[in-house]
Amino acid sequence: MAARSVWKGHVRFSLVTIPVKAYTGTATGGGRVHLNQLHGKLPSGEECGARIRYMKYCPTHGEVPNNEIVSGYQVAKDQYVIIDTAEVDKLRPANERAIGIEAFLDADAIEPRYYNDKTYYLVPDGMAGKRSYALLVRLMNEEKKIAFAQGVFQNREQIMALRARGRLLVANFLSYADELKNPAEFEGEVPEVEVPRQEMDIARTLVAQLTPEDFDISSYKDRYEERLQQLIEAKVAGEEALAAPEEEPAPVINLMEALQKSLQEAQAAAKPAKQVAPGTAGKRAAASRKRKTS
Repeated sequence: MAARSVWKGHVRFSLVTIPVKAYTGTATGGGRVHLNQLHGKLPSGEECGARIRYMKYCPTHGEVPNNEIVSGYQVAKDQYVIIDTAEVDKLRPANERAIGIEAFLDADAIEPRYYNDKTYYLVPDGMAGKRSYALLVRLMNEEKKIAFAQGVFQNREQIMALRARGRLLVANFLSYADELKNPAEFEGEVPEVEVPRQEMDIARTLVAQLTPEDFDISSYKDRYEERLQQLIEAKVAGEEALAAPEEEPAPVINLMEALQKSLQEAQAAAKPAKQVAPGTAGKRAAASRKRKTS
């Protein structure tokens, strides 16, 4: 079944307007095992097992249907001003279906802490925008830039970073600065420590050893999710589930010793060196013997 777009609008690049449609970047369900909340054991000891349901409840009148619920802002204890949806609609900009590019930045100009978990793929909507879409994506690829943009998306004004990935435009949503805690609040808990040069040298070697030539994130799976699936299958089959082996990390007493052992393990786990062709190996050995006898 083909994916359905969740939003349609425009990307504005100065006076260039590019019609686009957006697809969510998260797979439906995420391949996750979802657990439901159930009513367990009653005080009498009897097992219920019914699924927990949630209802919207008024302490005065009990359960409330959706058509009787309004929005309000608390101004004092138990005092609210009612905000009508029609009043909120008037606050929206006239062209709320546009994502406006405010600036082009280097790829690392935005701190990672600003990125949240919302990712969307933007594709051209119709023939009219294909050329301008291709121009923008090629420009960002060649200049190695990202675009900082702002626009109303799903009833909220959002800020986002637009990135070119191959021929595709990807929107990564960002958090506003006032939605995040300032790192300065916690820096006081981090003392200044002088690290010996020898430890730094070994650590650099370890980092180099753990830096792969080709990194494939798709090779990493959720091992906890796999164990949870195995637990469910065992329970359904009436079998006893085996607990995962505990891996309690040993405390670091000697940093130098820990670094050296880590480096040894990393080197041992590294892929074996490429085998040299027999003919080439023979020539190298003969050349080596010749140098020794000369």
